[in-house]
Amino acid sequence: MTRIVYVNGRYLPYGEAGVHVEDRGFQFADSIYEVCEIYGGRLVDEARHMERLERSLGELAIPMPMSRAALGQIMRQIVRRNRVATGLLYLQVSRGSAPRDFSIPAGGLKPTLVCLARGLDGDKREARANAGISVSTMPDIRWGRCDIKTVMLLPAVLAKNEAARDGSYEAWLVDAEGFVTEGASSNAWIVDKTGTLVTRPTGNAILPGVTRRTLLDLLIRENVPYSERPFHVDEARHAREAFITSASGTVMPVVAIDGAPVGNGHPGQLTLRLRSKFHQAAKLSS
Repeated sequence: MTRIVYVNGRYLPYGEAGVHVEDRGFQFADSIYEVCEIYGGRLVDEARHMERLERSLGELAIPMPMSRAALGQIMRQIVRRNRVATGLLYLQVSRGSAPRDFSIPAGGLKPTLVCLARGLDGDKREARANAGISVSTMPDIRWGRCDIKTVMLLPAVLAKNEAARDGSYEAWLVDAEGFVTEGASSNAWIVDKTGTLVTRPTGNAILPGVTRRTLLDLLIRENVPYSERPFHVDEARHAREAFITSASGTVMPVVAIDGAPVGNGHPGQLTLRLRSKFHQAAKLSS
């Protein structure tokens, strides 16, 4: 089946989709993106993704390309046209195209909008969760506004590549004081020695993950104690359990950090319980 991509008002075959060579997203990373899980052919937590998209765009003074309702129709159309039941939807909004100049053009530009969807192998993802993943720690070299979901992802790309060379699935980024900020493409969690779930509080140092936020809702519903505070790499290595959250993996168990086992070296019971119940707390689109 030919994949279909939405670009600036047109639904195009994957091989024909493109943007202007002087698009500021391409040249300056002057662009925002969102990744939304597709579950049972429906978008997961669409409203929260749109809320974060609007916030990120606002931080860069990029206007929304259209209303939330119109954007939602495009997103659903892309899911339907690509017949994706289990997968991810990618949405990107750049400031637009203009002759290359560091200064933002006065008077504003017409934003560039791209939307695509692709399927994921659900069985492979479940097998990964049943086995658990390993993570490698490395210095966090990103800029100071990680709370804005920009396409400026080179530090994350390099971190993930180095983690893969170590045999790890994900990288955990560590600040100058030795505290874990987040994963290269995920939020980081541990279960400490008291049985309390711990994750770093939101702020400029981490992305306010939509999956993270929905999991917090689930913790409240399930009466699971949690604390939003920084945790040190050493604390993570001695934790009972660990996991990451993201749209692509929901709740994914971590069984090793820098080659050393977490807990008994197997996915933790609390982690697996939260993973099994995650979509009960999420909001699915109509």
